[in-house]
Amino acid sequence: MIYLDHAASSYPKPEMVAKEMASAVMDYGANPGRSGHELSRKAAEKISDTRKLLARMFEAPSAEYVIFTQGATMSLNMAIKGLSWEHGDHVISTAFEHNAVRRPLEFLKREYGVKITYIEADLNGKMSVSALEDSITENTKAIVTTHGSNVTGTIVDLSNIDTLVKEKNLTWIVDASQTAGVIPLSMKKLSIDLAAIPAHKGLLGPQGVGALLLSKKVQIDPLIHGGTGSFSSEEDMPDKLPFTYEGGTLNTPGIAGWHEGLKEVERLGEKAIYEHEKSLAEFVLQELKKMPEYKAFGPGQGRERLGVLSFLLDGVDSQEIAAVLDSHYNIAVRGGVHCSPLLHQQLETADCGLIRVSFGPYNTKKEAEELLAALEEIRDGFLL
Repeated sequence: MIYLDHAASSYPKPEMVAKEMASAVMDYGANPGRSGHELSRKAAEKISDTRKLLARMFEAPSAEYVIFTQGATMSLNMAIKGLSWEHGDHVISTAFEHNAVRRPLEFLKREYGVKITYIEADLNGKMSVSALEDSITENTKAIVTTHGSNVTGTIVDLSNIDTLVKEKNLTWIVDASQTAGVIPLSMKKLSIDLAAIPAHKGLLGPQGVGALLLSKKVQIDPLIHGGTGSFSSEEDMPDKLPFTYEGGTLNTPGIAGWHEGLKEVERLGEKAIYEHEKSLAEFVLQELKKMPEYKAFGPGQGRERLGVLSFLLDGVDSQEIAAVLDSHYNIAVRGGVHCSPLLHQQLETADCGLIRVSFGPYNTKKEAEELLAALEEIRDGFLL
């Protein structure tokens, strides 16, 4: 199998991810923070170590500001729904957004009468300051934006947004699902209030775990209410991080596995991962130009981009090509609209979808060459 669907979930995982998850189940599978015995303490220590590692990697204020969740979708729901909303409040977002952002925003629109402005996507990632400023009203409360597109591989320039957020004193939520582990993101250097990250993509961890990173200046209402193992006599969630937002038993095996994925990212180096994945995407993009029947979308040659590339074959549904790559060539890619309907509407590809190829740190140029050979044969089979 040639696996080229890392934008959905990275595979294969580092061997130590699985080994540490198994160890968490077999060797210290107790409930962290709920008891004082040795196994509970060991589980809690592993969670604490992972929290500290994440705080260091993303320069969060401290480990207590790292909240464990079920994944980036839960993190985004916590961030977006957790703010205090009133009828007539206004939010600015972009056409790049995944449904994990769009659907919670549309929920606010239905439930509270919140108004939403979606700024058109710039495929080269330059967020227009004038477009942002023109969208701000006296009722604008927050800006929600992705850091990188899961469709086009566009990296959104956060610097312009940062300047505006500071000037207008807005709450800023960032979806780092596609960039965490590939492009450095600093809560310290940028005015980000809430950042959502998953374990299972660029951070090489398992599915079913993620984190919400908080700044010191933001306060949200808990999405989940439940036991925290301490402060048990209080009738509400404790006013102490991270317990305020971590009701219920944490996913210790997932967090333990994530710890090993994070260590592997540090070993490889984010810069090296980025350059490797980008070079493979650029190679495919360059070679696709020799097959003009394929149309690519996203940053052009020589632009900064993620290792994510989407394209179509004129007149052929993307899902059909993805199925052929899977069944005849044993190559895993993704066809469709990738949970990002607003961007596909802008690109006018909502009906046919796009074929998405996304590279990971372990992919090779030989695999990219095999993909291109398969695409050439598929083109000939459909069009010639």
